[in-house]
Amino acid sequence: MKDIAKAVDKYRELILEAERYIWKNPETGYKEFKTSKYLEENFIKLGYDIVKAEGITGFYTCVDTGRPGPEVLILGELDSIICPAHPESDPQTGAVHSCGHNAQCATLLGIAAALKEDGIIDKFSGKIRLCAVPAEELLEIEYRSKLKKEGKIKYYGGKSEFLSRGYFDGVDIAFMVHTSGGYAVSRGSVGCIAKNIIYKGKAAHAGGSPWAGKNALYAATCGINAVNALRETFKEPDLIRVHPIVTHGGDMVNAIPEEVRLESYIRGKTFDAILSENKKVNRALCGAALSLGNNIEIIDIPGYAPLVNDPNMIEVAKEAAELALPDYEFKVNDAIGTGSTDMGDLSCIMPVIHPYAAGAKGTGHGNNYYIENPEAACVENAKWQIAMLLVLLGNGAERAKKIIEEFKPLFPSKEAYLEYMDAINSSGDRIVYNDDGTANVNIG
Repeated sequence: MKDIAKAVDKYRELILEAERYIWKNPETGYKEFKTSKYLEENFIKLGYDIVKAEGITGFYTCVDTGRPGPEVLILGELDSIICPAHPESDPQTGAVHSCGHNAQCATLLGIAAALKEDGIIDKFSGKIRLCAVPAEELLEIEYRSKLKKEGKIKYYGGKSEFLSRGYFDGVDIAFMVHTSGGYAVSRGSVGCIAKNIIYKGKAAHAGGSPWAGKNALYAATCGINAVNALRETFKEPDLIRVHPIVTHGGDMVNAIPEEVRLESYIRGKTFDAILSENKKVNRALCGAALSLGNNIEIIDIPGYAPLVNDPNMIEVAKEAAELALPDYEFKVNDAIGTGSTDMGDLSCIMPVIHPYAAGAKGTGHGNNYYIENPEAACVENAKWQIAMLLVLLGNGAERAKKIIEEFKPLFPSKEAYLEYMDAINSSGDRIVYNDDGTANVNIG
């Protein structure tokens, strides 16, 4: 660990400069052009050959130790969120890294730099894949739907997209560290479905002839209220979360709104819970449209799988923290988080862990979130992640081999997993009005 710590500390300024640059240049998913380019250039300066993602942001590189063993993937996420109320958000886009991804990317760069120091790579067997991945935050659904229609992406989350493109082929184990108020790990987190909801009415003069219109905004608000009325039916163990927003509420104040758009998630602890509650939500949304004679288009999109942190990987993170972070307390709790991450997608087919590093303050995704202690969030974090590599790939990679042998995947292959996720896709108008006054409704 002394050699590892010395190697990381040598690049302290590079790491901290990267954290500040990325903080000051926030970009949302599949738009991280400056961030990706900045990291690409720094990786190349360090002597890495990188593989750029075709047509989108992000890249990866592989380090071969020259000794046989499994391949471990380390990730850093490129994208920001949108929070215009944050004092340091981009004045044009409202983007800001109140998710801590800027610290992840700076840490990834620090790991890459330290691995280039003499003698460091000699401590490991197998291979190490370093990846700057786009689009973890599942937002701007309409924008990503456009990218999908144009054939530029197939999946809305960057890790699923990279997985489908083969960029993770050959990887056996993966980990990624988020930034929070302390060093910690939980058992996992919920998954989600993403939804695009379009209420379709009929425009008319709002003052002169409102009776000639069909108010899509009223139908949408009825739909939101109907979903709210379902909340007491959600079972606590399923950890269901539904949180719609209105992205388009009408075109002008003196016309009955003809089209209103919403976005939402259905989050839950298991796939079964998510899919079951999604049908109830669709029924409520459709019922609201039906009550006002409107139609509704619901586009259900596979979001992220529930994250399961591998128990053996939790032990690896704990042991690595004892090696690298003697001045910090590392907490292991039994909770399931109610946020979602596309690390869950990888956890369906390989052992993963998604723990947290110290250094941040404020509310995640809020207007008071900052990297308060970049030393902890980036420099110490880099040491911890290389220590995880040491536990996994040291001693002939015995620990990694044992973890792979004991892992029981939810799906037998990436192809099986992606096929399952593809089956979640659903779209189209949900109501057919018949001439006899009846209607047929498809809730999916």
